[in-house]
Amino acid sequence: MLKSNVIQGLRSFEGGQTPYPLGRGLLLSCLMLPFLISCSGNTRTRPNLDKNANPNLSSSPNTSLQVVAAENFWGSIATQIGGDRIKVASIITNPNTDPHNYEPKPTDARTIADARYIILNGAGYDPWGEKLLDANPVKERKVLNIGDLVGKKSGDNPHFWYNPEYVMRVVDQITDDLKKLDPQNATYFDEQRKQFVSLSLKDYNSTINTIKQKYYNTPIGSTESIFAYMSQSLGLKVITPPKFMTAISESQEPTVADKVTFDKQITQKQIKVLVFNSQNSTPDTNTLKQKAQTAGIPIVPITETLTPATATFQDWQVGQLKALQQALAKSTGN
Repeated sequence: MLKSNVIQGLRSFEGGQTPYPLGRGLLLSCLMLPFLISCSGNTRTRPNLDKNANPNLSSSPNTSLQVVAAENFWGSIATQIGGDRIKVASIITNPNTDPHNYEPKPTDARTIADARYIILNGAGYDPWGEKLLDANPVKERKVLNIGDLVGKKSGDNPHFWYNPEYVMRVVDQITDDLKKLDPQNATYFDEQRKQFVSLSLKDYNSTINTIKQKYYNTPIGSTESIFAYMSQSLGLKVITPPKFMTAISESQEPTVADKVTFDKQITQKQIKVLVFNSQNSTPDTNTLKQKAQTAGIPIVPITETLTPATATFQDWQVGQLKALQQALAKSTGN
């Protein structure tokens, strides 16, 4: 019907008449319709049929890559490597929060759902993060589980950010992952890593070396296992019963025997410094802290997460290391 009307319209048009209310513009549009349909067939956007696809995870040169770190110390490192090419959100940021007992909020699930890159500590330290990922699987997302990276499992000491060697492995892995997620900025990420290692971590590494050279094998105490990795890197000798430190770290009750041993180490001044995790204090550790003060043993407070929350990883760590260095100098006279 349309075809016959068009032909008749053309004949009328050639005769100088337009008997139909279509008008000339609409008449030409009808003639062009088959051509337009055939052209538009090559540019049609096909719907994304992947039910796990998240539109917020798509790459774009005008948007920053979304990164989520379960803890802000890993978030700080990622931020410094990714620079202005990424946007990092850390979930645990409050210095007064004990990460071991953290309960995620509904907003945490939304934050993780929108990220292309997730950094978890792993080894049982942040199991809530793994649960949030399992609840919202997205195949475009990349996950770095640091426990898996360093070959540790649940039940092992999970305080990997206090191990300088592990920190460097994480730095390298984050760099590689960002390069894979955003190949166009690979050179930029390499340069950011180079500056972070050679400049930002310079004081961190030099302070570690200084303490190791001056106070190697000095006996110290620690209220929990958080400082075990760093004490090894510093060459310090932690004589606190290992099971006591593990019990406190896992929110369990230490044995009476371990309590007696630790108490004796303090009252007899067998340790030169007491490293105290202020973010995971218990009646037992507070009692030991008071006894150390009475005995004149310097106390060095450390935390699980960045303190203050706005600090960088290196500034936070160097501040604690400098405090330890001063405490060792005071107690040893060296």
